[in-house]
Amino acid sequence: MADKEINRIIADTFLKLADTLENGAQAPRAVIALTALGSEHGEDELYQAAAMAAKQGIQVKVIGTKPANAPGVETVSISTEEEGHEALESLLDSGAAQGGVTMHYPFPIGVSTVGRVITPAKGKAMYIATTTGTTALDRVEGLVRNALYGIATAKACGVAEPTVGLLNIDGARQAELQLLKLATNGYPIRFATSGRSDGGVIMRGNDLLRGSCDVMVTDSLTGNILMKLFSSYHTGGNYESVGYGYGPGMGENFDKLILIVSRASGAPVVQGAIEFAAELAGGDYQRVFATELKAAKQAGLDAVLAGCRVQKQPVEVSKAAAPPKEVVTAEIHGIEILDLEDAVQALWKENIYAESGMGCTGPVVLISEAKVEQAKGILLSKGYIGE
Repeated sequence: MADKEINRIIADTFLKLADTLENGAQAPRAVIALTALGSEHGEDELYQAAAMAAKQGIQVKVIGTKPANAPGVETVSISTEEEGHEALESLLDSGAAQGGVTMHYPFPIGVSTVGRVITPAKGKAMYIATTTGTTALDRVEGLVRNALYGIATAKACGVAEPTVGLLNIDGARQAELQLLKLATNGYPIRFATSGRSDGGVIMRGNDLLRGSCDVMVTDSLTGNILMKLFSSYHTGGNYESVGYGYGPGMGENFDKLILIVSRASGAPVVQGAIEFAAELAGGDYQRVFATELKAAKQAGLDAVLAGCRVQKQPVEVSKAAAPPKEVVTAEIHGIEILDLEDAVQALWKENIYAESGMGCTGPVVLISEAKVEQAKGILLSKGYIGE
C-alpha cells in the first residue's frame, strides 16, 4: 500500500475519533453524498468542495471518476452522470448517506427547494422559498406552501422563530391573506416588516439586499434568479462563489434529503450546500417539517389551500358606469394587479368613484379621503383586501 494511501487512512481514523469525542459515539455526524459529474467548472472543483467540507468535520462520499485524496472524503466510482444519480439513490436508500448534493433531480410536483443566501448589506443569511421545482399548480397555493417549506427549513437549521416576508410579486397579496388566516386560526407565523418607511409584510428590493426577513417567500422561477444573483454578483455570473446553493427539496411525502447546486456553482457554494445538508440532517428536518405541517393543518391549512384554488367567476360583460368624478388623493393598498380593475368596478357599482393606480409598493385604488373606510369595507367583503 502506498504511503499516501496509508496517510489518508490514518487521517480518516483520527478524524472519526475526534468526531466521536466531540459528538458522542451514539451521534455520528451525517454522511453527505456529492455527485461530481456535470459541473461547468470540471470534476476537480467538486472534489475541492468535498475536501473543504470535510475539514469542517463532515464525511463526504464523492460520486465521481477519480480517487479522493483528502481526509474525510471517499470516492464512489462511476463513469457517467446517469450512473452517478443511480449511485446517489442507492446511498440514500441504504442509509450509507443521510443526504445528497447534486446538480439536477426530478422532484415530483409538490416538492420544491428552499435556498439559502448571504445578503450583501449586512452579511445575514436568508432563506429563499423556493428556488427550483413546482410546489403547486396554483400560484397562490404555491406561495402559501412555500412559506411553510421555508419556515420548516429555517427551524431545522436552528432559527427558532423565523420571520417571514413575501416578495412583491404577483400573488403575494393573496398569499398574505391566506397566511393571515392561518395565523388567526393559531398557526404561529412571525411576519417580518419591510425596511421601507411604510413597513408591511410585502418585501421590496431593498429588503432582499439587507435581509429584512429570515424567510423570503417567492415563486420558484423568481427564486432561481435570485439565487443566481446572490451567489455570483461578484463574478459576472459564470461562477457562483457565495452562499449555500438552491437547497433541499421540501414537500409532503418526500423523504429524501436532496439539495441542489447549479452547474455554475463553484467550490465555495458546493461546500456550503454540503454543510447545509449536514445541518438539516442533524436538525432532524423531517420531524420539524412534519410538526409544522401538522400545526398548519390544525389551523385550517387544507381549507385555506382549497380557497386558493377556487376559480374566479367570469367577468361580467356589462361594466358599471363611472359615478361622478371626485378628487382622489387617498390610496388603498393590498390589491393584486390582476384584480385591480375589478376592484374599481366593484366600487363603481356601489356608486363610489375610484381610479386604479400604481404606488411605490404596487397597485392601489385611489379614492376620496371621505370615502376610504366605506370603500375598504366593500373591498374587504368581496375579498380584494385583507383586514
